Amino acid sequence: MPRNDRLQSLIVILRDGEMHRARDLAARLGVSERTIWRDMAELQAFGVPVQGSRGVGYMLRRALALPPLVLTPEEVAALGHLLRLAEAHVDTRIGAGARSLAAKIRAALPPEAEEDENPVEIAPSPPLAPPDAAR
Repeated sequence: MPRNDRLQSLIVILRDGEMHRARDLAARLGVSERTIWRDMAELQAFGVPVQGSRGVGYMLRRALALPPLVLTPEEVAALGHLLRLAEAHVDTRIGAGARSLAAKIRAALPPEAEEDENPVEIAPSPPLAPPDAAR
């Protein structure tokens, strides 16, 4: 099983909210425990909310993904606009979250067809000036 497929399988297995031992995951996927340990470390590095460690087990801390959505070009444009506004938020966690979310959305969007009359883009925006800078 290719590594990317195995990582996806691990996410699907962990979504049940139960604690899973590396030994059981390894047997289920036909790999070694060591491979599971490396895969879990990689999932954590990718930002997947995997909780646990060797000898204890692994589980997801919270929901991982939204169900598939179909967005219209107008909805994508509105989302891009809202993300640019959020990037400028005073709370740096909000801004960082907006930048991260925009990157994930850009990665998931299909490549623009050249014949598309109104391409929609979620692009990084330049930082906005603080409100008191305009005075």
